[in-house]
Amino acid sequence: MKRMTILMAALCATAAVQAQDVESVLAQIERNNKSLEALRKESDAAKLEVRAQNNLEDPSVEYSPFFARGADGIASSELVVSQGFDFPTLYAARRRSGRIQQEGIEIRYGMARRDILLEAQLLCFDAIRLDRERELLERRMKNADELLAIFERRLAEGDATALEVNKIRMERMNAAAELSRNATARTAVMESLRAMNGDQSVSLEGADYPVMPAVEEFDAFRERMMSEDLEFRVSEADMRAARQQMRVNSQNWLPKLEVGYRRNTDMDDAVNGFLVGASFPIFSARHKSDAAKARYAASQHRMDDVRAQSEARVRTLYNEVEQSAAAMHAYDLQLMRSTLELLRRAVESGELSVIEYYVEADGIYANMLAYAEVENSYYRTLAQIFRNDL
Repeated sequence: MKRMTILMAALCATAAVQAQDVESVLAQIERNNKSLEALRKESDAAKLEVRAQNNLEDPSVEYSPFFARGADGIASSELVVSQGFDFPTLYAARRRSGRIQQEGIEIRYGMARRDILLEAQLLCFDAIRLDRERELLERRMKNADELLAIFERRLAEGDATALEVNKIRMERMNAAAELSRNATARTAVMESLRAMNGDQSVSLEGADYPVMPAVEEFDAFRERMMSEDLEFRVSEADMRAARQQMRVNSQNWLPKLEVGYRRNTDMDDAVNGFLVGASFPIFSARHKSDAAKARYAASQHRMDDVRAQSEARVRTLYNEVEQSAAAMHAYDLQLMRSTLELLRRAVESGELSVIEYYVEADGIYANMLAYAEVENSYYRTLAQIFRNDL
């Protein structure tokens, strides 16, 4: 008995591990998704490249031996060790520019991560919808099987017609075909999730739609969505980076400096000295400031465009979620289930013919499938609304 208890506990624990909700599936995909792993590495590389933009120039070492007629070996030589660098204020400006660029890289990674997890979440919602439809189709199939057994017996007894039996068989055939299509669609969804999970399978059997945040009144909703919108934050970061780059380029007229050590030797004599120099960017800085100003103006226009698109998207999603919620409330699932039960009793008692039964039942089943679609649309819209919370 004790061994049996341990075995049952182990089986329950295994089932608990296998059964996953949407949140755990998304967490697993975030850990295992190869695209996300590549994006993390690319993001790290991009940050390092930004930091490298503000490095000092490489030091240079020059050695020049001189030979003279009559001299044995090197008559004289010159050694120059120098280090070039930009004007100090330029490093400070580039450091600020680098910080802003790195913020943009972080937001872009967050946006790519969000899009991958949103795709996975929508696939999970589709799997849940297909499970709901499968449950309905299985009930429909079971009902057809039970009615078929009853009416085949009645046909043998002379209390039913072949037309009634054939109608039930056709209903069963249609339900079986729908179940097959449902299974095919669900397999495709689960294979897509498996691919996103680093070729590791996930299980959503018995999963339900997650609890989603409430949608506030439109003005508060719009303000919240705009403040969290990653596309707008990326465009804003690009605008700030372009503005800072304009400030960096405004200092391009400052000279580049060079300091170093020089050693000259002539036979047994040696002379030591310092090297101090400067180069003036008379030609290399041409048009750079104008180009930076043009990029800044372009980034402002792009940010305005992204803001307008984001606001339009917010209004569209708000209307969609309101319409989906209203459509869901229009369906009375309990009424439809009880009506199906009453119809079943009526056809079994002979108060209703099989043809009349299926005329009524088909409409109810169609409405129940429509509810599953509307429910899925409602949660998919909520997922789009709160995608930046992923």
